[in-house]
Amino acid sequence: MSKLILGAILYEGFELLDMFGPLEMFTALPADLLEVVMIAEKEGTVKAGSMSGAPMPSVLADYSFDTAPALDLILVPGGMGTIAELGNEAMLDFLAERAKTAAITSSVCTGSALLAKAGILDGKKATSNKQVFNLAVGSSDNVDWIESARWVDDGNVVTSSGVSAGIDMSLAIIARLFDVETAEAIANAAEYTWHREASVDPFAHSLNQVALPT
Repeated sequence: MSKLILGAILYEGFELLDMFGPLEMFTALPADLLEVVMIAEKEGTVKAGSMSGAPMPSVLADYSFDTAPALDLILVPGGMGTIAELGNEAMLDFLAERAKTAAITSSVCTGSALLAKAGILDGKKATSNKQVFNLAVGSSDNVDWIESARWVDDGNVVTSSGVSAGIDMSLAIIARLFDVETAEAIANAAEYTWHREASVDPFAHSLNQVALPT
């Protein structure tokens, strides 16, 4: 297998663990198998979001939407900034175009709302953060939204529930692309207990418990 290029999509207000939980797993693969590139609408620093309003660090985007290389895998995080990005045509157009050629387009948390808004999830099964599930549901009527799922694998799109669920999803993607033993070795090296059952959602009871901003 030739080296895969994973595009990690940044935007103002993204959730840190949505991005770096999965990237911790993906970057444990040998460098000749996978390379991660950080992409935002414009090159430069992008500030993460916070659920508490605390000051957050910035992350460097090495590529803009215009300069990003061809992508085999796409990772879209969620976070407080998702709502603003739902109205960002540059973001939606970039995701829609790049998803056409990517082997797998994935999202964590409310990132699935962006994939849905871009039309990438049309006719697909998908899930999202349970506490604000209606944000994803409201972004498209053309998606079969699964309320009780840790993650949902529907071929060329894979979506996960909130925040830490992205780690479980990324290990499942690694197992699918390579093998289960590789995913297990990465989880063990990270001292992470891999939640392996996609349909078992320990947080399904929190459905829409957080009110969306009006």
